[in-house]
Amino acid sequence: MRNQEVKKNDRRTQYTRKVIKEAFLDELSKKKFGKISVTAICQICEINRGTFYLHYYDLDDVLDDVLNDALADTSDVLDQVLCPDKMNCTYPFCEKMQSNQEFRPLFFDEIAASRLIGKMSDLAKEDFVTRLMQSSILTYEQAEAIFYFQINGCLTINQMMFKNQCTDWKKIQQTIDGFLRAGIQAYLDPDRV
Repeated sequence: MRNQEVKKNDRRTQYTRKVIKEAFLDELSKKKFGKISVTAICQICEINRGTFYLHYYDLDDVLDDVLNDALADTSDVLDQVLCPDKMNCTYPFCEKMQSNQEFRPLFFDEIAASRLIGKMSDLAKEDFVTRLMQSSILTYEQAEAIFYFQINGCLTINQMMFKNQCTDWKKIQQTIDGFLRAGIQAYLDPDRV
C-alpha cells in the first residue's frame, strides 16, 4: 500500500477498499485484467483517482489485496492431503471458491489465476514439502511436484465446475480427496508417520 498513514482499521478506509475490490472483481468478471483501468474502477466506485491512489498503488496492488482476501481463512495444504484418519477430508480453499461466487473471476483470468497459484505457493509450498518429506520417502523434487499437482488441480477443477455449472461439489470433492489420499499413502514411511 502506498501511504502508511492510511489506517486499515478506519471504517471509511475499510469501506473504500471494499468498494474498490468489489468493482475490480466485477470488472474482472467482464474483461481481462489487462483491459481494466483505474479510471473505470473510479467511475464505478464514484471516487476520484486521488482517493484510489490513497488506498492502492495500482491495479496490481488491488489484485494482491483481493488474492489475500481469497486465501484468508483457508487451512494448510498438507492437512488437505494427509488426512487418512478423517472421514471427510476437504479442500478448504477449493470449497471456499465453490461457495463464494465473488472470487470466481480470479479463476478465469490468466493473469489473476497465475498470481493466485503463485501466492498459494508462496504461502504453503515450503511447509508442505518439508512436512511431506518428513513423513515419506519422497525427495524434495517429488514432494514439490505433488504440491504443484494439487494446487493446479484445484484451480482446474474449479474452472471446470464453474464452466459446466456442476452442482455436485461434495461428490467431486470426495472422489479427489480419495484419489490424493491413496496416492500419498503409497509413499508414506510408516516409521515416520
